[in-house]
Amino acid sequence: MNSHAIAAGHAERLATVDALLPEMPALEPVEGSVSLSATAGDSAAAGLSVRTEAGPDSVDSPWRALVEHRLEARLTGPRPEAALDALLTRWDEHLKAVAPPGDAETAATVVRPSRDSPGSAELLRRGFAPVLVIAVRPADRLAVTGPPATPGVHIRPAEADDLETAVGLELELQRYDAQFGSVTLREGAEEAITADLSKQLKRENPTLWIAELYGRPLGMVRVQFPGETSWIGGRVAADKVGYLSSLAVAEPARSSGVGSALAAHAHQIFDECGTEVVLLHHALANPRSTPFWYAQGYRPLWTYWQRRPAVS
Repeated sequence: MNSHAIAAGHAERLATVDALLPEMPALEPVEGSVSLSATAGDSAAAGLSVRTEAGPDSVDSPWRALVEHRLEARLTGPRPEAALDALLTRWDEHLKAVAPPGDAETAATVVRPSRDSPGSAELLRRGFAPVLVIAVRPADRLAVTGPPATPGVHIRPAEADDLETAVGLELELQRYDAQFGSVTLREGAEEAITADLSKQLKRENPTLWIAELYGRPLGMVRVQFPGETSWIGGRVAADKVGYLSSLAVAEPARSSGVGSALAAHAHQIFDECGTEVVLLHHALANPRSTPFWYAQGYRPLWTYWQRRPAVS
């Protein structure tokens, strides 16, 4: 079965799984990629393995291994789990030839639609774990009056004087998420975060807001508006896609309503500019962020299954 036929079967199968999944055409090779295919009886799979690198000082480096091998898969037939298992066998053969065994700065990652559950057991047997989710929230179109006020909480655009507060909140968030495998603490993280947030604070249109609890700055939220989200917009069936980059609340203010107020503020802003859906990443094992985001109207759309190191 050729890759286009597999992709057509894959799309037909997923159309019944999740209406917010985008069209997924046949996989086209890119520079540095390796095409893979496998069959299991009357089921078939096509895959594309892409190797990427990040420098240890890059802004992206805390959120990934420095060398990542990512597999995109298309599955068709009555037993997609068997097709995926056969494809993973082929991929493991490839990884053993190109990835040094035991290197903790390598990762093998499979990104799958969250509601496409066949194949999950096969990934678990091969040492993969679901570590990260892209969650989606369709727009609410709230009234122009905005969300209800939270007692004691005031939200305002961040200013230059808020840089130290914002950096501290971002570092606290990274340290917490590092417990769950979705973040790697890096030397120089504070410098990289400071440089990134400094750029955000110089923008004419604010993308960073501070929450004060009875006058103390104890939370923040960062967003990307439609027009800035092409890097992730293809993951959802919508044209105007917003991205919630991060939401952080200092430990003393947790469970005070600051986080919910920040989320509601961000959603109001997204609604006002006509955003159709909002996406965000969160650590699946995080016992705080997972229930929090789903209480705000999000649900899983894509799940990152990861094995680190890529080859044991």
